[in-house]
Amino acid sequence: MYNKSYFSRLGEFKELAPAAFEAFMAFDQQALREGQLDGKLKELIAVAVAHTTGCPYCIELHVNQVKQKGATKGEMAEAVMVATALKAGSAIAHSVNALNAYDDFTEDSLYESSYFKRLPELKELSPGAFKTFIEFDQEALKPGALTKKEKELIAIAVAHTTGCPYCIELHTDGVKKKQEHQKKK
Repeated sequence: MYNKSYFSRLGEFKELAPAAFEAFMAFDQQALREGQLDGKLKELIAVAVAHTTGCPYCIELHVNQVKQKGATKGEMAEAVMVATALKAGSAIAHSVNALNAYDDFTEDSLYESSYFKRLPELKELSPGAFKTFIEFDQEALKPGALTKKEKELIAIAVAHTTGCPYCIELHTDGVKKKQEHQKKK
């Protein structure tokens, strides 16, 4: 199904839909251009997002590009582990919606920050799996080859890829708190 040689067919879109293809390429180059975030971090984010979407072509492309930007194998691995934690985290975060549905919750809104307060119920219902997930999640987000801030920025990008509002809120708040703490210093 997937072969590296198929990636070369992407150029056919330049012929079939030239304006859209050129617009996408311009957007892609602009999005990955150095700005407030350096190019290496943007490529680490791209590696994490590619693992979240499961696109082997994107993984191959962005791993090669992050290597060119000087990332170590350890930095790449940590970005992948953040993506893994966030993809699993999205599923566990949405378990509150499963609990609501199971309990015939009558609220109209399918997402409220307050629903996240039901997460401890999952800990009671599946204590072993919950505990090991939390341990993995905490380990994946600890500073190592990448800083806590870099990992949180990767987490925000992955959370947007998974579409998990709970994860977006959690990790955006984490970055905001870190910035506020740094301003106080």
